[in-house]
Amino acid sequence: MKTVKDAYNEFKGNLAHIYSIPETDAITSLVLNDLTGLSKARIKAFTDTELTIEQSQRLSIILKELKTGKPVQYILGHTEFYGLNFLVNSTVLIPRPETEELVEWILRTIPPSSNLNILDIGTGSGCIPIILKSHLINNKLFAIDISLDALQTAKRNAELNNVEITFVEANALNLNHPVIAGQQYGVIVSNPPYVTLVDKKQMHYNVTGFEPHTALFVPDESPLLFYIAIADFAAGHLINNGYLFFEINESYGPETVDMLTSKGFTQIELRQDMAGKDRMIKAVLAR
Repeated sequence: MKTVKDAYNEFKGNLAHIYSIPETDAITSLVLNDLTGLSKARIKAFTDTELTIEQSQRLSIILKELKTGKPVQYILGHTEFYGLNFLVNSTVLIPRPETEELVEWILRTIPPSSNLNILDIGTGSGCIPIILKSHLINNKLFAIDISLDALQTAKRNAELNNVEITFVEANALNLNHPVIAGQQYGVIVSNPPYVTLVDKKQMHYNVTGFEPHTALFVPDESPLLFYIAIADFAAGHLINNGYLFFEINESYGPETVDMLTSKGFTQIELRQDMAGKDRMIKAVLAR
């Protein structure tokens, strides 16, 4: 019978051309946790644990997919974000730790007792509004995306996590949908497309080959395309002292700050992520 140790060795031998050893180790732990239901600590502590025939067969199928570069989250069909489980597939970006940091910043800024309209632009899996609604229960959450398939996934995630969110199909570059344009918001947040084609050359194939391009890329000549459009919308739809939060391209932090300043935003704060990269911005609109 195949053991947990055998699985680690098999994954390490087959994925070395794609992932580093720590990455492979993390992926193997994630897969074994999903297959066996055992905690990652127990998996590590008891590497002689035998897998069932069914688990071994499933492990082989997963490894075959991993060897193509397909992200493990898409293979398993779900991932964890800020302590909750989210369904993911090729129609949505895989939620990342940097976005968890952005969500944490919002939750530290907005009092739990607040009663605001909050809008997430380009929601994807719905991870940002779902977490916000889970903690800011008195707030009304709106979320838009241009992709109907992404919205279907986001709606399923809202149901899975027992929160109510108003999802709307809309284009971030033309936010004239009456449900969205007819509101005033205390918070607008967005993690819009910001990867340039120059950046793409430096990215791993497991991102560029599998994650939705409409959620990732912008033209090299217009790297702030979405930020400008969203800032213009926010300027007309934030309440007095309302907040605008962005996740950003690390290469355009000062440029994004300058753009927001030119549009009348104040108290602009550029914050780095855990890796020390310019990754998120908070701005205030004082009328």
